Amino acid sequence: MPSRFRLRLAATHLRRGGIVAYPTEGVYGLGCNPLDREAVLRLLALKERPTTKGLILIAAEFDQIESYLDIPNDAMQSRILATWPGPVTWIVPAAGWVPKWLRGEHASLAVRVTAHRDAAALCRAFGGPIVSTSANKSGRPPARTPTAVRRYFSTDQVLVVPGRLGGLGGPTMIYDASTGVRIR
Repeated sequence: MPSRFRLRLAATHLRRGGIVAYPTEGVYGLGCNPLDREAVLRLLALKERPTTKGLILIAAEFDQIESYLDIPNDAMQSRILATWPGPVTWIVPAAGWVPKWLRGEHASLAVRVTAHRDAAALCRAFGGPIVSTSANKSGRPPARTPTAVRRYFSTDQVLVVPGRLGGLGGPTMIYDASTGVRIR
C-alpha cells in the first residue's frame, strides 16, 4: 500500500488539476478530478481518446458516487450494490448535472466502488471519486507496471502511485445496470 505521504501527495496533485496513474484490480488506471474539466480533457488528450466515449469513475464507498447517479428503482440499486465493493463496473443513468466531459455522448455514467485497497485509499485521500481509465494510449495494451506507465507518459504528464495490482488479468467487467447484460 502506498505510504500516507504518497497518498497525500497524489490527492494534492489531483486537487491541483494533475493526472495520476495508480494500481487497480487488473491494470494501472489513469485518473484525475472528475469535476475538473481541464484535467479531464488533458487526460483524454494524453490517451488520444475521443470525448464521446465517456469515462469510468471509481470510489471507495457508494456515498462518494451516489450524487452522480439517477438510479430509478430499488431493484437496480440492489443489483449494483450486491457486487460492491468489487471489480465490477456498472453503466448507470447519470444525474442531470453530470457533465458531458464525463458521460461522453451518453445519458449514463460508468461507475465502480473498488475493493482494491490502494485505489480505495487514493479515493479516500482525495475525498471523493476519481476518473479511472486504463493507463495507455487508446488502442494499446493497458499498463500493468509503473515502468509500462512511463513508456506511455512522461513524469511531467502523470504522477505514478506505485503499488500492486489486484488479481484480475485485465480491466474490470462492465455491466449495463438497466439490463444486467455484460458489455466487457
